[in-house]
Amino acid sequence: MRPDEPPAPALPGQGSLSPGRRAWLRFKRNRLGYTSLVLFCVIVVMSLLAEVLSNDRPLIVRYEGQFYFPVFKEYPEKIFGGDFPTPADYLDPFIRQRITAGPNWAVYAPNPYGAKTINYFAKSPSPAAPTWDNWLGTDDRGRDLLAQLIYGFRVSVLFGLALTVTGTILGILAGAVQGYFAGKTDLLMQRLIEIWSSVPDLYLLIIFSSILSPSVGLLLVLLSLFGWMSLSDYVRAEFLRNRQMDYVRAARALGVGNSRIMWKHILPNSMTPVVTFLPFRMSAAILALTSLDFLGLGVPPGTPSLGELLNQGKANLDAWWISLSTFAVLVITLLLLTFMGDALRDALDPRKADA
Repeated sequence: MRPDEPPAPALPGQGSLSPGRRAWLRFKRNRLGYTSLVLFCVIVVMSLLAEVLSNDRPLIVRYEGQFYFPVFKEYPEKIFGGDFPTPADYLDPFIRQRITAGPNWAVYAPNPYGAKTINYFAKSPSPAAPTWDNWLGTDDRGRDLLAQLIYGFRVSVLFGLALTVTGTILGILAGAVQGYFAGKTDLLMQRLIEIWSSVPDLYLLIIFSSILSPSVGLLLVLLSLFGWMSLSDYVRAEFLRNRQMDYVRAARALGVGNSRIMWKHILPNSMTPVVTFLPFRMSAAILALTSLDFLGLGVPPGTPSLGELLNQGKANLDAWWISLSTFAVLVITLLLLTFMGDALRDALDPRKADA
């Protein structure tokens, strides 16, 4: 800024606002980032309510004067006039006719298919193109593609969130210890991190997948062991800078312990890179799970997965709806997270702060 250039206009009441509040107001002024945050939250909430939006069981049934809740409990088809004690198939035309005839009624989800529901009554062989029954078509196993995308998106987002939180905690711990104590502690941990980062994580995943049965928990642990190192470098740099500040020296002179100085004084002033990278780390976590599922090294078979749908699209090039729908979900998700990350980075950038 030139000496004769007037300062940027301040937000109303900004002088009395906390730094976090000012950053939030700057974030809201970025329309693209704020709109992306709202849309992403809406999509995540809808995926958490997947059983209400997409389910092959009715949400509520009133049959012969009694109420049933199949979405929470399995009922034998004998209750609804069937012949067998097996769980009722609510897609069966006979059962549907029984629970909707006369005074009986049932409330179905908007998409009457679950994550593992196979449409045995489809009019076309699988994979079937989009129809009024299956809005986005079916995959090569006859499962509704829309239901697969809803439940697969939920698995990806929850896994990405868990991996982001775990990696962030480990990265903060490692970077804080390195940056605060410095010296030999920093040197030793840096050498250990260099050795650990040279371990090929993909080969390690292949080895463990061949020894142990695949599970989401195992995948989360293995990826967490390698996902914290990039963040620890930024936290280490912030602690190395802040440990020389006057307020830290004053706290030491007053006899404040190291742990209290680290977590109560330095860490709140070192969170800018941590918060800024959160959306990008979540994007990387979702892409990592999708890639591993595509290679068959991810979630257990039968679990809704975006990577497994992409693999089906590769194997069934004529079924364009599988690849197109899955690719659209991934692109929209990653774009929303990227726009959020860009807006968050600008909001926390001190060079763009309002005067």
